[in-house]
Amino acid sequence: MAEDQDKLAAEWAAALEEQSTAEGSSEQELADAWTAALQEQADAGPEQSAEQNLADEWAKALADEEETKIQHEKKQKQLAAQSKDFEYKDLTAEAKSQRSDAGLRKELDFILDIPLDVSAQLGSTKLLINELLQLGQGSVIELNKLAGEPLEILVNGKLVARGEAVVINEKFGVRLTDIISPIERVKQLG
Repeated sequence: MAEDQDKLAAEWAAALEEQSTAEGSSEQELADAWTAALQEQADAGPEQSAEQNLADEWAKALADEEETKIQHEKKQKQLAAQSKDFEYKDLTAEAKSQRSDAGLRKELDFILDIPLDVSAQLGSTKLLINELLQLGQGSVIELNKLAGEPLEILVNGKLVARGEAVVINEKFGVRLTDIISPIERVKQLG
C-alpha cells in the first residue's frame, strides 16, 4: 500500500509540476495541495477506501440490473403492441345444425368394413388349476348367473347389451332386451 501511495505521489507531483509551469504557479502551492490530498487519504484510512470501492461496485451493479429490467419491460411492451388477438371461428352453429342421414352415412363408410367379435356370455366363474384338471365328461361347472337372468352381449370384450336366448331355425340366437347407455359403457372402461 505504501508503494502505491509513493507511486501516486510521484504521479501527482509530476502532474502538478507540469501544471505549475504552464500556469506559472509556485512550487510551494503545488506541494501544499499534494500534502493536503495525501493527508485526506491517510485520514480516511485503507478500510474506508476499500469500503467505498465496494459500495461503488454495488451501486454500479444495481444500476446495471435496473437498466436491464427497464430494457426488458420496454421490449415486452413493444412485443405486446405488435401482437394481435387471434379471431376464432364460431363453430357452435355448425355443430348444432342437423346433418342429413346421407352425410352421416358418407362419413362413416370408411369404418363399416371393420370386423368385430360379437359374443353372448351366459355366465362365468373362476377355477383353480386343480379343479380344472379334475373335470371330465359329464362334469358340471356352476356359473355366477342365476337361472332366468339375461345373457350379456359383448363386442370385442366390452359389454354393449343384454338379452335372452332364443332358438331360430335350429340355431341359438339372442333377442336384445337392454342396450347399455354410452355413460355406462364409459364407466366400464375405468
